[in-house]
Amino acid sequence: MLKIMKKNDTTFFCFSPPVMIATFIIESAMLVYTVFRYKMNTLTRLATATLGLLAIFQLAEFRVCDYGNGAGMWARIGFIAITMLPPLGIHLVRVIAGRGPRIAVWLAYLSGLSFAGIFGLGRHAFHSHVCAGNYAIFQLAPHLGGIYFGYYYFWLFMGIGLALYYASNASVVKREALILQAVGFLIFVLPTGIVNDLSPKTISGIPSIMCGFAVLYALLLTFGILPRAAKGKASTK
Repeated sequence: MLKIMKKNDTTFFCFSPPVMIATFIIESAMLVYTVFRYKMNTLTRLATATLGLLAIFQLAEFRVCDYGNGAGMWARIGFIAITMLPPLGIHLVRVIAGRGPRIAVWLAYLSGLSFAGIFGLGRHAFHSHVCAGNYAIFQLAPHLGGIYFGYYYFWLFMGIGLALYYASNASVVKREALILQAVGFLIFVLPTGIVNDLSPKTISGIPSIMCGFAVLYALLLTFGILPRAAKGKASTK
């Protein structure tokens, strides 16, 4: 049984429910913009899927914090959404670079789908959640949390490494797109680490805080990475 607790905490207003829904709207708007702005291909499908999952997590988090009924279901939906972000990022790096073995992409998707299955079907994946007023805390089952965050950070850092490696021998526009993608991965890691250093009690709110900053990655993806990657694809035809 998922225990639902409410807690008023006004430390980080930038992660409050009104900001969650505003972020959902912004990310949804960028998804619509991407669909109409770019020709649909593997690159843009990966970008729209990423923007869609980011928006879904913000909506799920908002529903968790605003509604007691169905909070367990929305927690599952939110975690499934963010679980698939690292595999999509790894895949995006390979598509932008236009080279590299597929094995990393397949392993990323396989591990992501395994965790998504656990969150979607596992009866005891979550112990409780706390809506702290500014961010949501999701308490995973014992040992699952450590393994899950190991999965998440492994693929984030792997994505940074691959993006920089492929950028070293890429054309100018592809290099720029890959470097921006590496910066995008860092957006998930660095701000969250800084917030946790400033207030260690936020450590259990990592998914919520990480995706609060992810709107910066959504902007970078839509207006920085995609235009350069699309130009790089066109220049190689």
